[in-house]
Amino acid sequence: MGPLHDLFRAGQVVEMGDEIMGEDETKIEGRLLGEQFEPEQPENMLLRLVYMLLIAVMMSVAQTVLGVATVIQFVIMLVNNKKPNERLAEFGTDLGIWVAKAARFQTAASHVKPWPWTELD
Repeated sequence: MGPLHDLFRAGQVVEMGDEIMGEDETKIEGRLLGEQFEPEQPENMLLRLVYMLLIAVMMSVAQTVLGVATVIQFVIMLVNNKKPNERLAEFGTDLGIWVAKAARFQTAASHVKPWPWTELD
């Protein structure tokens, strides 16, 4: 048996359709597309516009933060024998999930507003 069989036995890979995803990818998929409670009534369009403008500013700040985190992680990897800082890597994952949820709201793929209006997961 090969390494793929060992991964299946260890429970580290989950099969999803024709695609095989690792455990981390499965967790991220659940955080992105997991259960979200849609509002019972549609929002006023003017209020939605205000939320969209606020979220657009927050997304711009998030992009700057991601750029700074990227540079810091690169320096850490240079100094630390190519080993990334796990907490910073996890922060990057959380930030990416937030950006994805914000983008879903911005494009009306979801009516659920991202943090700080809902839980961060």
